[in-house]
Amino acid sequence: MDDWNRSRRAKNGKFQNEIPVIVKFSAGDIVSMLREFLSAKTQRRPKQPLPIVPLQRGTLSDRKDKIFWFGHSASLLQIGGKTILLDPMFGKNPSPLPFSRNRRFSVKLPITIEELPPIDIVVLSHDHYDHLDSSSIRKLIQKTGTFLVPLGVGKRIWKRGASPDTVIELDWGEERIIQGIRFTCTPARHFSGRGLFDQDTTLWCSWVIKTEKRSLFYSGDGGYGPHFKRIGRKHGPFELAFMECGQYMECGRYDKRWSGVHMLPEETVQAHRDIQGGVLLPVHWGGFALALHDWNDPVRRLSAAAEEQSIPYHIPRIGEAVYLDQIPLSPQRDVWWKDMGMK
Repeated sequence: MDDWNRSRRAKNGKFQNEIPVIVKFSAGDIVSMLREFLSAKTQRRPKQPLPIVPLQRGTLSDRKDKIFWFGHSASLLQIGGKTILLDPMFGKNPSPLPFSRNRRFSVKLPITIEELPPIDIVVLSHDHYDHLDSSSIRKLIQKTGTFLVPLGVGKRIWKRGASPDTVIELDWGEERIIQGIRFTCTPARHFSGRGLFDQDTTLWCSWVIKTEKRSLFYSGDGGYGPHFKRIGRKHGPFELAFMECGQYMECGRYDKRWSGVHMLPEETVQAHRDIQGGVLLPVHWGGFALALHDWNDPVRRLSAAAEEQSIPYHIPRIGEAVYLDQIPLSPQRDVWWKDMGMK
């Protein structure tokens, strides 16, 4: 059965958002966008590479529940004795073009894929290049037990060499227990595609991740919408939520068309309240320059909004171990992102 025939979210071979968004651009929009990128006076990249905390073998094998953030949205979870990777983009640039100059802010990562322990589950939110990196997937196939993806994304994994029986595809509202961990595929307001002619032919999503002891949420990419409150009512509260924060536009016509598929930092804080998110850990920033704002604008604004609303948050250094038994964390004092690399 075709993926779109299986899903209520599909129509005429395309997946649909609950609230429509516009992500198609006219020639004038594209020219205007390129002009804005070339003339932007913001500091889109830090002046020096972002610091990393190298991962030690002892930390990875201590059997304690913890998470690591690798920059942008890539994160590693060790919960319930299992090792899980979220949107493991370990590549150097989020582009199909190998000569792209949009290099990673941290230059290198705290650990290579080859150095990682065996991965029980790789979880993907959608198929965009900054979340599904071909070189990373090819390397992970050899050491991953299961790939868990939204509808249609399985073909991206099979194409890179994975056996079909290692890939599980879910629609919004579907769930699966894998090695004792319950995963629920939940809505997001975004889009998909890796080329000019395949837009929205695969699904995008957020994820609820639960064990007997833990309850986590990963927003994936997406604009603000009423789905967050529904997720909170049905699946919350959560002890920690990875929430999209970054790569938004706030100038020109491009902003009006992009706002439905990415959140401003203040919207991220509101979405976190809606889902009853516990500690807020912002992702989708600190990796690449994909928008016009200052590289650290997302977390400067998010931290201010969270503090104003007394919402606990944590912004770890890349590679820093965050132990879940220590949540809720004390107020963050290490504001390493605040002034580093700014003019």
